[in-house]
Amino acid sequence: MKKDARTTGVAPELYDEAYFLHACEGYAEFTSTEGAELSRRLAAAWRVAGVAPGMTILDVGCGRGEILRHVAALGARAVGVDYAPAAVRMSRRVGDAVPAGQYPVGVYRADAKHLPFPDAGFDRVLMLDIVEHLYPPELDQAVAETFRVLRPGGRLVVHTAPNVWYDRYAYPVVRTVRRLMGQGAAYPRNPREFLVPENARVHVNEQSLLSLRRVLQRAGFRDIRVWLSSPPQQRREGAVLGELRHFLFGAPPFRWFFEREIFAVGEK
Repeated sequence: MKKDARTTGVAPELYDEAYFLHACEGYAEFTSTEGAELSRRLAAAWRVAGVAPGMTILDVGCGRGEILRHVAALGARAVGVDYAPAAVRMSRRVGDAVPAGQYPVGVYRADAKHLPFPDAGFDRVLMLDIVEHLYPPELDQAVAETFRVLRPGGRLVVHTAPNVWYDRYAYPVVRTVRRLMGQGAAYPRNPREFLVPENARVHVNEQSLLSLRRVLQRAGFRDIRVWLSSPPQQRREGAVLGELRHFLFGAPPFRWFFEREIFAVGEK
């Protein structure tokens, strides 16, 4: 009998070291600084997390491990899980390089749907650029697990991209405009192939503001905040295109469709 990918998940073998070093968000900063600097997305999520010395932090889908490095450098206990063997190896190398005197970094191979930790053990749980890799049933299970392992008063921090409303409604408009400008080759029909073609194989569940809020609500989180944001980027564009971008990204309802990145916070 053929297994249902919606419950078994994306094959972990698709996430090899080449993916993390050439396709996964933040790879350029990681390769140039060995994780000392975070990408604009990860840096924005890191600021939201509010990590403080002495806390215990869980990074679900820890990937290359740079977030673990920053947690340890701040004087907090860093724990990471990932189900891809390549990610576990890479994160452990980062953990092994943590200077003496900092809390040791723990990295485990584990499924986000079945976290190998007791209840109420973490002050913060981070899910950064993992949501879009989990089918809907998996996502509900994984977020419920984060609720279980958080201490009362603990916080879940989520970053995911792209906003599914962008893919469904804004991307076709952007693609048409770019094709008229003679730039159509860079804008494939499938938005999951835009910029990073590898994502067509591993992105399976993009979210909207509303759907992500509902996921956190079902898990039991309170004081939920979900918002759209695009951290600053270096762009070279003409005045007209710049003004158009400012309008689309700054004024509702347009920004609900043209902003690509979603952040969420939930308290236990």
